[in-house]
Amino acid sequence: MTMSPWMAVALALPVLLCGEQMVRRVRLLNRFNIPEPVIGGLLVALLVLAANLSGVCALRFETGVSQRWWTWLVCTPSEWAQSPVKNVNQPLLVAFFACIGLNASWSLVKRGSLQVVLFLGLALALAVLQNLVGVGLASALHIPRMLGLMCGSVSMTGGHGTVMGFAQEFEAAGLDGASVMGVAAATFGLVAGGLIGGPVGGGLIRARGLRPAADATPAVQDVSGDGIGILPDLRRYARYGLSGLYHAALVLVCVKLGTWVSVGIQGLGITFPVYIGAMFVGVGLRNAADLIHPHAVRTEQIDTLSSILLGLFLAIAMMSLNLIELAGVAKAMVIILAAQVALTAAFARFVTFRVMGGDYDAAVMAAGHCGFGLGAMPNAVANMQAVTERYGHAPRAFLVVPITGTFLVDLFNATAITFFIHALK
Repeated sequence: MTMSPWMAVALALPVLLCGEQMVRRVRLLNRFNIPEPVIGGLLVALLVLAANLSGVCALRFETGVSQRWWTWLVCTPSEWAQSPVKNVNQPLLVAFFACIGLNASWSLVKRGSLQVVLFLGLALALAVLQNLVGVGLASALHIPRMLGLMCGSVSMTGGHGTVMGFAQEFEAAGLDGASVMGVAAATFGLVAGGLIGGPVGGGLIRARGLRPAADATPAVQDVSGDGIGILPDLRRYARYGLSGLYHAALVLVCVKLGTWVSVGIQGLGITFPVYIGAMFVGVGLRNAADLIHPHAVRTEQIDTLSSILLGLFLAIAMMSLNLIELAGVAKAMVIILAAQVALTAAFARFVTFRVMGGDYDAAVMAAGHCGFGLGAMPNAVANMQAVTERYGHAPRAFLVVPITGTFLVDLFNATAITFFIHALK
């Protein structure tokens, strides 16, 4: 039985809420900061897998849609006239990365000054090493090198959003089931990143007798906020009123204009994910707006909207996965991913810590680097909070790591991934 794409859309919110409840009630899931839509979506995917394997019924989700009212936003006029088939959640993905672009304010980056540039360089260096390790081990294990690349910075430094953004490019390059394997790798990374960050940072602090700076204050660590979840996000965004509509319109403008940018880039023979145009337009629009009026774009409203978009996108993507496709590559993936965990821990311990100054804040940054180097920013923040709750505040770390890990890495990691895709074709 084939489930309609619109059934997946209708189930997205309930699946996301189910994931939130599981994360709240299962301590292990809460500790590792695994995204709620991933948990809820994978639960549905596992139920579908169980139904198929047991012979009760043959289920699968259909995700392709050709309805022109839905695909208009992510198509140029010439493409739209041909009624192309697009993934039903593609507009959500492109809009999410438009939000990333709209948050890429140069004035925000300048606050961290040289430290942000240094940490960005380290993050990109680790991303390149992850790709080299992944491709090298894939060759040694006699599996597709594209799978090794998917187990590199795509799923590690990039995480679930980057996996789904590049999935079509990998499948076009010959890696069938790229989204399934990438999501599995990214989920593995989330768990590992939550496990190793605290020990790496805490070990450095204890071994070297490091202490917080005398002027450290707790204010910068108020990053968690109240009312976390899809329903609080929706209520919060509804309270923004006309301002919320204005910011949603900005995102839609970025998405629509981004279709022409993406087509222009692809016309040059360069492979980029579908969202890259919208992200570039968002970057340009944000920094132009900052020059005209510093508060024309509100970061907190874009953050809320991006959280809603990513949650719904991932819920649809996860529940529609065909987990049977993982069976043939599971062992090889575990070997590659274990190597990535060892690489990231060693890099954070011996490189990130030293380059960032070798002090207390640098140790906390090393813990954070383990988090987003293997998963996502929530892991990085959770790792740093776990360390600072025990040893003291680290304001520099809580400024530099979120600025770098929230949007700067995504901007540059896409270029590195694209280079490797072209090199391996």
